[in-house]
Amino acid sequence: MSEITKCLNEWNATLEALGQGKQTILIRKYRTTLNEFLLYPTVSYANKEDILDSFQDKEFAKNNLLPNGDDAYEVKYYATVEEVIEKPSTRIGSFNKFHIWTRDHVKDYLGRKEAKIWILRVYKLDKPQMLKRNMGMRYANVDKPVKLEGKPVIPDVEFNKLKEDILNTK
Repeated sequence: MSEITKCLNEWNATLEALGQGKQTILIRKYRTTLNEFLLYPTVSYANKEDILDSFQDKEFAKNNLLPNGDDAYEVKYYATVEEVIEKPSTRIGSFNKFHIWTRDHVKDYLGRKEAKIWILRVYKLDKPQMLKRNMGMRYANVDKPVKLEGKPVIPDVEFNKLKEDILNTK
């Protein structure tokens, strides 16, 4: 099994949605340069007064705003990028059932930019680890290598069906 230090910085509520199989995509303004990465929780967004307005399921988001840890955070998941598709920002609402954010949050984030929809296969690490990361806006490195050993959070048959549904969304 390989080891990596690369991580993607993401809101903890979103990581938990990915890790619990509630979400299979990330919507970005940019393509990814990595095929696999650890999912590293961030916390600065949690201090925003209206943060819960960004999520469809406010109770889920509220219960998952903050990760375990203080100086270092618990990393429980990693992801592989199965595919990246591009869609005009005007068509992004048809993907609402594949993520936990509100339509307004996605619209505000994208503006008029074309959406890059990352279809992710997420795995729960066999051994979650408390890790620190260096600074980085999109990607960063954690302070020690992590073995990519884990099980997919969504079984193969179900994931393949989800991926097909995402690819066929207009």
